[in-house]
Formats: sequence, structure tokens, C-alpha cells
Amino acid sequence: SLRGGVLPDVIGEGTHLLIPVIQRPIVIDVRTKPREIPSVTGTKDLQMVNIKLRVLWRPVIEKLPRLYRELGTDFDERVLPSIGNEVLKAVVAQYNAEELLSKRGEVSARIRLELTKRAEHFYLELDDVAITHLTFGREFTKAIEQKQVAYQEAERQQWVVKRAEQERQAVVTRAEGEAEAAGIITKAMEKTGNAIVEVRRIDAAKEIAAKLANSRNIVYLPGGGSGTGSQGGGNNNGSPSLLLGIDTK
Repeated sequence: SLRGGVLPDVIGEGTHLLIPVIQRPIVIDVRTKPREIPSVTGTKDLQMVNIKLRVLWRPVIEKLPRLYRELGTDFDERVLPSIGNEVLKAVVAQYNAEELLSKRGEVSARIRLELTKRAEHFYLELDDVAITHLTFGREFTKAIEQKQVAYQEAERQQWVVKRAEQERQAVVTRAEGEAEAAGIITKAMEKTGNAIVEVRRIDAAKEIAAKLANSRNIVYLPGGGSGTGSQGGGNNNGSPSLLLGIDTK
């Protein structure tokens, strides 16, 4: 208004009376709008962080006349980037780089709380505040990769040590079993003499005979006695039996 400046009353949507030349309307969008605030700041352990914050904001309708008088219609451009960077730098500086990852929810909630308090001084309401992007410098990223590789290598070395220990225990157990078996055989031989050796020899002969019986390339020729010796009372000892290996190729 030419007479009274900005009127203290806020007029909503609809049809209203307007005095030409004396009055002119100032239209301000009061719907919730998104805003992205980028910032490059340092952590508590002096690591550089590239962080982006998404803010859903809207002006306080009752405070629109004062907001327009103090900041104009582009109040969001003047207020949000400055207070956003200020809050981001203040909050991030209280955490280490690793804590920004492990405590991301806590950091986001704290940023929202501090940013909401700052925005109230400029008659802005924040419906939502969230961290949408968080990256570290090249040196820190490389250090994380090296730490992960070292951790995996340590895990592999522990597995190798455990495997070697298990193999050693297996060798010891096997040696103890063989020693116990040898002791049992020795005690048995002391009690029975050579009987156990003869039993082993018979078992071996049975195994060999079973293998020969199933082989196609073996011919058994029984020994035959001398005819004249049989009639004339000569030597009755038969000639030894023969096993012939026949090559079928």
C-alpha cells in the first residue's frame, strides 16, 4: 500500500477487493518446496567430506509480511544456503570420518534439530531434513580400501594357521594310532609266538589267489608225477605247478 507500506494481514486465496494504484498484491508461494544444500567441510579427524543436504521447507504464513519486509521474495536464496552450510560445518566437525558412516542417522537427526532452530529465526518451517550424499576425499577412500584389504589378509592368515594346526593334530593322532596298533601286534606275538604271522600270511595268500582266479591272463598248470617212477618204485615227487602269464595283445 502506498499509504501504510506492507499491510500486517495475510490474505489467502480467493477474490478480494483491491484499490488500484494505491494497493498492489504480492504473491508468495507457501507450498512445501525442496532445496538441496551442498557443502565441503572437515571432520573431527581433519578429513574432508563432500556432503549434500535435502531440505523440505515452507514459510510461516503468519509471518509473511515481516519476512517480505526484511528479506524480500527471494528469502529462500538468502537464508537456506547460509544457515545450511553453517549447521553442516558445526555438526560434522564433532564427528570422526568413520562415525559419519556408522552414526549417519544420529548425525542427520542432529543436523535437522540445529537447522530447524536456525530456520525459526527467519520464519521458515522445515518438514524434512536428510543427508542425500556423503563422500570423502581420495586419501581417506584409499586408506579405507587398504584397511579392508589388510583385514581380509589377516582373516586369511588366521584360517591358514587353523588349517595347519588341524593338519598337525591329524598327523599326531594318526601316529598315535599306528603306535597303538604296533603295540597291540607286539603283545599278541609275545603271547602266541609266530601264529599271528602265519595268519597274516594265509590272509595274504587268499587275497592273491582271489585276484589270480579273476584274471584272464593267468593259466595254472598242475605238476604231474613220473610214470616209470610210479610203477618201478622210483621217485614219486611231482614236478612243481606252474602259473603262466599269457599276453593277449
